[in-house]
Amino acid sequence: MIGLKYLPEEYDAKGQLRLPFLFWLILLLQARTWLLLVMAGASRQQGNDLLALFYPDRQSFWLGLALGIPAAIGLLLTGYRQRWPRLWQSWRHVLSASLLISLLWQGSSLLQGAFPDSPLPLLLTLFDLLALFWLQTQRRLRDCFLPEHQHVE
Repeated sequence: MIGLKYLPEEYDAKGQLRLPFLFWLILLLQARTWLLLVMAGASRQQGNDLLALFYPDRQSFWLGLALGIPAAIGLLLTGYRQRWPRLWQSWRHVLSASLLISLLWQGSSLLQGAFPDSPLPLLLTLFDLLALFWLQTQRRLRDCFLPEHQHVE
């Protein structure tokens, strides 16, 4: 008899291992430019000021949107883990690659002398680094992407 690695309460009604809360926060962290765009659209008069505050350079805004696409798709894929299991199984690596590219971009802009006026970009870089580390090392999250934790009989 094979013992369960996790308690039955840690599985949802579909038999899937529940995603850790920090995973949702990482997806929101990665999709932060998309969230900012939605907030700017919701606050019509101050929308341009809000975007200019966080992204004075338009090129970095567009790059932030591009780097947030895997997280936005990841948010959608969480509901389709059983329907598209192979895509879901590879998505942790896609999110990690997106974070790594983001870190490289942020590091290169710092090396070119583009030091931010506020500590917020440095703090976000630190959070990105921690998120990448957590995505790669957290066992329960890794198990959420494995096919044997998709159904409990």
